[in-house]
Amino acid sequence: MSLDDLDRSLHERFDAKTAARERALPAARRSIRSSANAIRAIHREEFHRAVELMEESAAAIREGLAAATENLDVRFAGYLQDAQKEYAEARLTYAVVREEPLPRPEELEVVDDAPYLNGMAEAVGEGRRHILDLLRAGEVDRAERTLATLEDLYGLLATMDYPDAITLNLRRSTDIARSLIEKTRGDLFIAFAQHSMHEALQRHAQDVLGAGADRDASPSPPA
Repeated sequence: MSLDDLDRSLHERFDAKTAARERALPAARRSIRSSANAIRAIHREEFHRAVELMEESAAAIREGLAAATENLDVRFAGYLQDAQKEYAEARLTYAVVREEPLPRPEELEVVDDAPYLNGMAEAVGEGRRHILDLLRAGEVDRAERTLATLEDLYGLLATMDYPDAITLNLRRSTDIARSLIEKTRGDLFIAFAQHSMHEALQRHAQDVLGAGADRDASPSPPA
């Protein structure tokens, strides 16, 4: 092969790679933006809007993956994996808040296993935020159920004992998830104690008022 042929061949391959990157990178950014907005909509209980945004995110990931089909170094450069992680986080957060079955990676279709697991770890933080909202609203029972779900997520994450190069640094995300769950467990314990004390005081007040009403209603002794 002459140097002219080599020059032309290399330029063609790099042109194709650059074109793939210029399609995949903006698609990944659109996906991440839609996922972030979806999570905000979930916490505002704007669930219909959240679903629309998650569908937009998935469509953008599909576009990015299609652009990188013939360029695996672009496909696995990192930005599409970040988009997959954020999309998985949004979908898992939606399921946690709505108390629905958690979607599996294959159900999400556009998410690989490692980004899915990292999205799950990130969803623990969003679950904590939801629990704090529930506690402020006095919904202790729902907060307890949500914490149980987060503990189940952590239990799964803790079993993924594989090299960071395979799991995309999942161990660090799992450690953060564990610390968030521990903090949330403490918050829930305090809220539960306050809730129990409030109920006890209410029952005591009702008993005192009831006893006073019974005394007022009893006949006076004859003079």
